[in-house]
Amino acid sequence: MAAVGLAALRALKRLCCVAVFLSQLYVLSGRGSLSLEHSHSQASLSKISGLPSSTHIPASKVPEGTSIPAYVTRCPSNGICSRLPPECMTCKTNYSCVYGRSVSFECEAKPQVHCVGQNNSQKTFLINMTCQFCWQLPPSNYLCSNPTNCKTVSCPQQRYRANCTVRDHIHCLGNRTFPKMLYCNWTGGYKWSTALALSITLGGFGADRFYLGQWREGLGKLFSFGGLGIWTLIDVLLIGVGYVGPTDGSLYI
Repeated sequence: MAAVGLAALRALKRLCCVAVFLSQLYVLSGRGSLSLEHSHSQASLSKISGLPSSTHIPASKVPEGTSIPAYVTRCPSNGICSRLPPECMTCKTNYSCVYGRSVSFECEAKPQVHCVGQNNSQKTFLINMTCQFCWQLPPSNYLCSNPTNCKTVSCPQQRYRANCTVRDHIHCLGNRTFPKMLYCNWTGGYKWSTALALSITLGGFGADRFYLGQWREGLGKLFSFGGLGIWTLIDVLLIGVGYVGPTDGSLYI
């Protein structure tokens, strides 16, 4: 038993020597230090090139675009500066001018608006206009909102508050949008000739009142046979002079 144990120990000692020899041979061949040498070479390369050893490169920042004003889309490009709409230019106005007189103001195009002057320059230019505020312009020079609930046939004639805007090719002083009190002058599509014809022919049955939207008066005329003819004659006169109109308060066509 002792001899067998000695033989086993000698065999194990020989195996250990073989294992140590093989490991030293593997290291001397250069394969065991591959990862270490690779890390050293990458570090030296990064030092030479001046870049960090990490392969992550931050994304470059994209410059934010400048916003375009809303008026640029309504301003013609490369046209004559003096023909630009008023909202596309800035003028040095003088409010002490004489009302109704023709005056000239020095103007320049707003930022991001490209135009040329009479001498192919893009600097300042002159604009001729009449010395008056925008709300003093004739009605043909501005557009106003239409009413929806005012009556045109009334005594006295009703007015409504409208928001008016000056036309693009008109130059004036002050705000180009302004409120104004105007007379009710809208129409709902009712014809005066049709109403008068119905009043003469079928007025005894209330056809004229039904046509104008006055169904209560129409029923009264229908069941009273036109007020025995008296109401019919009165309505012919009232519709003829325009005193009786559509129930929605609009004008005749």
